[in-house]
Amino acid sequence: MIKTRRELGLYLAADLNAHGLDRWRHRYRIVHRAAYFQRLLRKSEYWTNTARTPFGRLIAGYLRLRCKFLGERLGFGIPRNAFGPGLSIAHVGWVHVHHRARIGANCRIHQGVTIGEGRPGQYPTIGDDVFIFPGAMVLGVDVGSRVGILAGAVVTKPVPDDVDVAGIPAHIVKDRRPRPAQQALLADA
Repeated sequence: MIKTRRELGLYLAADLNAHGLDRWRHRYRIVHRAAYFQRLLRKSEYWTNTARTPFGRLIAGYLRLRCKFLGERLGFGIPRNAFGPGLSIAHVGWVHVHHRARIGANCRIHQGVTIGEGRPGQYPTIGDDVFIFPGAMVLGVDVGSRVGILAGAVVTKPVPDDVDVAGIPAHIVKDRRPRPAQQALLADA
């Protein structure tokens, strides 16, 4: 959650870095529309979280409205304060995130992704450094850090750290966790 101008700057810089951009340029409003949406989303988060005066609330309302209309045009249903720094939306196209979902830092999302409620009252929590491929769904479960959710996967059960999952329902297809024998060798060294 962005609460200071310094945090806003850090989030904006991390988001630009995740897109492979060094600094913001006005032409990105047309050329990199997803990055522009994220910039607007972050400013909307900041002003919504910190507005205390009538003028601040007016700016927050204006940014929320612009973010809503641009999100509808680009196909993004992304709420404020759901993502950590370093968000990268790879393409314009339908992306829906539940307003109670929490996603960590450095998450990359492709088009057609749904992060939503599973059973009533179960909201997804996703760790850091997660790569979500096109068409994947995460429905009300916890996903660890450094996870790849492959194209078309439907995640309905918790996912540990350092794995790739695929399928309907999703299952582990690649395990990058250290093996017990490898851990013993590392401990001896």
